[in-house]
Amino acid sequence: MDPLLFRCADADARRVAVAASPQLNAVDWLEVADLQPAELPADEQAAYAASPPGPGRDRMLWQRKLVVHFVNPLTATHQLALSPTGILVSGGERIPAPTVAVMSTGSESVTLRTSWAGDTSPYRLDLVRSAVDERPPAGFDPLLHGIDFSFKVDCPSDLDCRRGHVCLPHPRTDPGIDRLAKDYATFRRLILDRVSLLNPEWGDRTPADLGVTLVELFAHIGDRLSYQQDAIATEAYLSTARLRRSVRRHARLVDYAMHDGCNARTWVQVRVSADVALAPGVLTFLTRVPDLPDRVVPGSREEAVASSSAAQWFEPMVASLERTVAPSPLRFFAAHNAIGLHDWGLPDFALAPGTCQAALAGHFPDLAVGDVVVLAQTRSPVTGLEADADPTVRHPVRLVTVEAFDGGARLTDPLTGDDVTRVAWAAEDALPFGLCVTSSGDLAAGLPAVAGGAEAWGNTVLADHGRTLASPLGQATGGRFLPELDEGPLSQAATVPVRHADGDREWMRFDPASPAAEVLRTDPASARPELWPHSTLDADTTDWTAVPDLLDSGPEDPHVVAEVEADGSCRLRFGAHGHGRPPRTAEVFTASYRVGNGEAGNVGTDAIAHVISSDGRVLSARNPLPARGGTPPETIAQVRRRAPEAFRTQRRAVTPADYERVAVEMPGVQRAAAELRWTGSWHTVFLIVDPAGDGVVDRTFEERLREHVEPFRTVGHDLEVDGPRFVAIELELEVCVEPEHFRAEVRRRLESRLSAAEAPDGSRGLFHPASFTFGQAVHLSPILAAASAVPGVESVHATVFGRLGSPSPLGLQDGRLPMGRLEVARLESDPDFPEHGVLRLVLHGGK
Repeated sequence: MDPLLFRCADADARRVAVAASPQLNAVDWLEVADLQPAELPADEQAAYAASPPGPGRDRMLWQRKLVVHFVNPLTATHQLALSPTGILVSGGERIPAPTVAVMSTGSESVTLRTSWAGDTSPYRLDLVRSAVDERPPAGFDPLLHGIDFSFKVDCPSDLDCRRGHVCLPHPRTDPGIDRLAKDYATFRRLILDRVSLLNPEWGDRTPADLGVTLVELFAHIGDRLSYQQDAIATEAYLSTARLRRSVRRHARLVDYAMHDGCNARTWVQVRVSADVALAPGVLTFLTRVPDLPDRVVPGSREEAVASSSAAQWFEPMVASLERTVAPSPLRFFAAHNAIGLHDWGLPDFALAPGTCQAALAGHFPDLAVGDVVVLAQTRSPVTGLEADADPTVRHPVRLVTVEAFDGGARLTDPLTGDDVTRVAWAAEDALPFGLCVTSSGDLAAGLPAVAGGAEAWGNTVLADHGRTLASPLGQATGGRFLPELDEGPLSQAATVPVRHADGDREWMRFDPASPAAEVLRTDPASARPELWPHSTLDADTTDWTAVPDLLDSGPEDPHVVAEVEADGSCRLRFGAHGHGRPPRTAEVFTASYRVGNGEAGNVGTDAIAHVISSDGRVLSARNPLPARGGTPPETIAQVRRRAPEAFRTQRRAVTPADYERVAVEMPGVQRAAAELRWTGSWHTVFLIVDPAGDGVVDRTFEERLREHVEPFRTVGHDLEVDGPRFVAIELELEVCVEPEHFRAEVRRRLESRLSAAEAPDGSRGLFHPASFTFGQAVHLSPILAAASAVPGVESVHATVFGRLGSPSPLGLQDGRLPMGRLEVARLESDPDFPEHGVLRLVLHGGK
C-alpha cells in the first residue's frame, strides 16, 4: 500500500525561518504507512503467522507506521529527545490515541510504530520533554514541535487545515430595544431615544426638523409593517381569521365549502295589450316605488328615480349558465292575462285538493307544454267579492299536456258548445288546496252565489333577484392582479344538474322541464356567482368563467374566483402556479355581473309592481306569489362551528341504513327501506321507497331517485328501486251508541276518525299514510281507544282484525298485526278500492 501523506501548510512562513537556523529544528510533515510483517513486535508476529489470510490478517498491518520528517537534519541533541516517552500522540474519538515505539531514526526522519490504528477523527503528535512535561524539547521550535494528522487521510475529505484570519472584529452588542413596540407612537419614541444615544448633541424635536420628519416616516413604515405581521398571524388560523376569504380557504382544507348565500326567485306575470315576443335581457322588474308608473321606459327620468330608490330588482331567468348562449325569446299573449276556468255548467264546481288537470274557459291554442300558469282565487267563496279573495290561495303549475283541438276542430263542451282547453300538470304540482270556481250560495244563510271565483294567469316567467351591471376592471400590469367590483352584493344563483336525452349532464340554474313548485327550491351550497369577466389583449379576446375554486383548473383554463367579504365587497382572484390561467401583461378586463343577494329578495306577494321595457305593448308586471330562496351568506362564526365537524357527515352509502337515509333526503320521499343481497355475481341493494302524498313509484320517479342516490352509491353495488309492499287491513267494529246520539252522526264521526284522509283543519285520520312506516306493526288497542273517544260512543268491540282475505284469528287474539321489514300497513276504506283495506262498522243503539 502506498504511503499516506499528511502535511499542514499553515506554518510555511515559520518553516522557512526554522530552515535558516540549523541549530533549531521542527516537525515538517508526517507520513502514515502500513507495517511490514517483519516490523511487527515478536508477540504479534506469532499471532499474524497463525491468522488465516484475509482482511482480518491484513488489518493487523494497516496504518500503524508513522514517519515523522523534520525541517533540518537531526543532531545528537535532537535524537536524544526522540525517546518513546518524549513522543506523545493525543486525540481520537471512537479509538483512543495509541502508544508509539521508535523503530528507527534517520538523519532527517524518525520511524514510529503505533500499538493500533486510529479512527477517522483528528489526532496530534507532539515532541515533549517527558510524559509529565509537555514543553517542547531543547532545540525544537515552540510552534512546530508537533503536527495534526489523521490515520484515514485516504478517505475523501474537503479538509483544509489552513486557518482564516485570526484578527476578527470585536462583536457588537445589540442596542436595548423594546420588542413589544407595535405602533407608531412607540416606534417614534424608540427611534428618538436611539438617536439621542448615538448623537447626544442633536436635541431638536420640532416637527419641521428634517431629522424628526425622517424619524416619523420610519415610525409610520414600521407601524404598517407591524400591522401586516399581526394581520398575517391573525389570518393564519381558522379560530382567529377575520376575513371571509381566509376562513373560506381554511374550511376548504377540510373539504368544507363556505357559501355566499343565494338570491331569491319568484314567478312574475307580465300583462300585455297585444301578443309580443321579447328577449329576456330587455325586461327588468322592480318592487313598488311610490308615484312610479307600471311601465318604466329605459333611460327616462322614472328609471333614474327607480335606480336611486331602495327597490329590489328582478330579471327573467334563463336556464343555461353560459352567457354566450342566446336564450329563446319570451312570448306573451294578451289572451293569457286572465283565463277563466270552465265550470261545465255546474252551479257548485271546485277543483279538489290533489287535482292535476282542469278545463280552461276558451280556446287557447298558444298555450304550450312547459308553460307555467298560476291558479288563483279571484273572488271570496263566502262573500263573492274580489277584494275578499285570499291571496294565499294561489298555486303555480307547469303544463305537461295542452288540448285545444279535437281532430282538427276546436275542443268544446258538447253540452253547451263553449270552447274549452284541457290542460294537465305533473303530480308534483298537484293543487294543495281546494279551488272554488262557482257556488250556488245560500240566501238563507246570507251566502251569495259566486261565479268566476278562480282564474288561471298565464304569461308567467321565472325571475330572480338581481340587476345586471357592467364595469371596467382595469389592466393587468404583470404583478398580482386583484380587481374589485364597483358594486355589491354579488348575486349568487343556485344550480341543479340536468340530464339531457342523450345522457349528457349539465349544470343549469333550473330544469326547464321540472315542476313549477320544484323550481323555487334552492340550495345555497350549489350557488354560483352571476359574474362574466371579459378580457382583451390586442385582437385576442377571452371570456372567463367564475368557479368556486381553482383546485381543479388547468394551467390554461380561463377561470376566476369571486371572493366576497363580509361588507359585500368582492375581489376577483385569477389563476397562478398551474391552477388557472394568469392574466397577461397589458390585458384589459371588463365584467358583467349582477348585484342583489340574500334575504332582501324574499319580497311578499304582489310586491313587484313595475316593469322596465321600451315596448308599449307591455302593460305591467306583478308577482302572484312571494319570492323564495333568498339566503344570507354563511357567517364566519357559522363556518368556525361547522367546518371542523363537516368531515363527520356521512356522504356515502355502504350499509342498508345508509341507503335509507339518502333516499329520504330526496324531496317527495317520506319513508324508505333497503336490503342488501348477494345475487350471484355482485351485491344488489333493493331500495323500497314510499312517496309522499299520492305519489307513485313510476319510471320518472325511479330515474329521479337513482340520480339522487348515484353520488352516494358504493362501487360494486347494483340498485333496484321499487314501491312499498302495502298490506291491506280488514277491520270490523261493533259499536254501541249512546241513547241520545244519532247513529248516522256517530258513524260519520267514526269514519272520519278512522280514515286515511286529512281533514280541512289539518288533522289526520288514524290510518293516514304518514302514520305507518316499513315494518311497523298495527296494534288494536290504539284503534279501540280512538273509537271510544268519539262523542256518542258508549262501547266498542272488534270482531275482525287481520290481513285482508286471511282467515287467521291471530291478529284479533294477540291484538297486534306484525309487518315484514318491507311491508307497510294500509286501511283506506275506499269502496272503489277494497284492496286498499276495509273498515266495517256495526252500530247498535242510539237514535
